[in-house]
Amino acid sequence: MNIQTVLKLSRPRFWIYLIGPYLIALAAAGVRPDLLVILFGLYLSLPANLLIYGINDIFDHETDKLNPKKQNYEELLEQKSASRLVWLISLLNVPFLILFFLNLPLAASLWLVVFLITGIGYSAPPIRAKAKPILDSIFNILYVAPGFAIYSAVSGQTPPLAAIVAATLWCMAMHAYSAVPDIAADKASQTPTIATLFGKPVTLLLCGLAYGLAAVITTGLLGWIALIGGVVYLGLIGLSLRTRQNSELFRLYRLFPYVNTLLGAGLFFAVIY
Repeated sequence: MNIQTVLKLSRPRFWIYLIGPYLIALAAAGVRPDLLVILFGLYLSLPANLLIYGINDIFDHETDKLNPKKQNYEELLEQKSASRLVWLISLLNVPFLILFFLNLPLAASLWLVVFLITGIGYSAPPIRAKAKPILDSIFNILYVAPGFAIYSAVSGQTPPLAAIVAATLWCMAMHAYSAVPDIAADKASQTPTIATLFGKPVTLLLCGLAYGLAAVITTGLLGWIALIGGVVYLGLIGLSLRTRQNSELFRLYRLFPYVNTLLGAGLFFAVIY
């Protein structure tokens, strides 16, 4: 397994989903980071992403073989490489986790535990939340849990409840939307998801509801950037509802990393200023 394959398995285009909330949390806390905080940010690049996506690829092999997305957008893991991937994930994650649990305060460590339980349990038995509709979306709080961990660590405070609720809704919407292009592959492999449960139109409407509620809830904290984000996401949901072919929906799905990055940058600067 070469470095190029490892990087593809870690989905670099999605690294921002862990690093973005981390940076926003630092901005919200208003504290200059020390070495431990910087190392935490480094951990949220290759190691943490290889953990969540590598485990996902190991346990989703049967679904992935039927998913066109794995042919030209993501890397299909070869079964013979699964054991090597487990060792690599352990090598990259365990030293960081030991360091963090020995040095982070309790509240931050608990959020890190949330990340590990949801990040691993989303794909791996015995939980395998991926195959439990609605729970599959809830478990995507994994993307913001590290941000809440670092906020608790550097500020010494509990993250605002409104931020926790809104971030969870945003994660649920992001997951549910990503599950819609996979409906056919998940049905073929008999993997129930929130999208196979409700179907395309209802799932997309639920995504729009979650994005809209997240925007409303955070308006008091974030002001104009929350409203702009809500409008953008609802616009994308509207366009998605108009698609007839899965390929059209997938093209919109591919825009989300860029949209999330731009809105995340706006949120970062809004929090700073």
